Amino acid sequence: MLDDFSNRSRAVRAALELAAERGWDGVTFIEVAERTGLSLADLRCDFTYKTDLLKAFQGEVDAEVLTKIKPATEEQSPRDRLFDLIMTRFEVMAPYKQALGRVHAALCCHPRESARLLCSTLASQYWMLVGAGAKLDGPGTGLRVAGLTTIYAKVFNVWLDDDSPGLDRTMAALDRRLQSGEHWLASMETMCGDVCRFACGFLPRGWKRRAKHDEGREQAAGGPSPTPASA
Repeated sequence: MLDDFSNRSRAVRAALELAAERGWDGVTFIEVAERTGLSLADLRCDFTYKTDLLKAFQGEVDAEVLTKIKPATEEQSPRDRLFDLIMTRFEVMAPYKQALGRVHAALCCHPRESARLLCSTLASQYWMLVGAGAKLDGPGTGLRVAGLTTIYAKVFNVWLDDDSPGLDRTMAALDRRLQSGEHWLASMETMCGDVCRFACGFLPRGWKRRAKHDEGREQAAGGPSPTPASA
């Protein structure tokens, strides 16, 4: 990861090196340009804000993790595969752990800057769910992505402080939170289904009869029923 010679990768690598040395607040595009030998015009082609350097890093991590996916076995549940994917993600990020710790500490004090990373962070966790073969259709998709993002954020904090060779604390925290998250999601989906069925009970009694009557009239006239797409 970040081992090619593109301007984008060179800039991201330099930004993380600077963050490890002096913290995220000490990283500027001018210093990135000086360290890489790129011009500000070169950097502007790939980045708009400083947080775009972090978004690019997230994308690189996503690609590396998805590349390392192993074929799923029948014995593995989506939660087991998700566990493996997220632990692989921590493995991929390990060389940049010091820099990420300092970035994290800085962003905690700058909520506006952190907010710029929200969409890319949600996208990263969406792709982790894709890689795990999780169900991603229907109204539960948003709940799954948001739930995994919350779980990942909490376990990420544990990972930053976990210096054990086998990352025992990180694995235990991830396993525990994935299990509780799975139970919570099942409860939420059941509740949402119950609410929808309850709400359907308040539809006007004549609604279905009118819909069938209109459909019958159109068929008798030899034309199809109007659809939202054709209206």
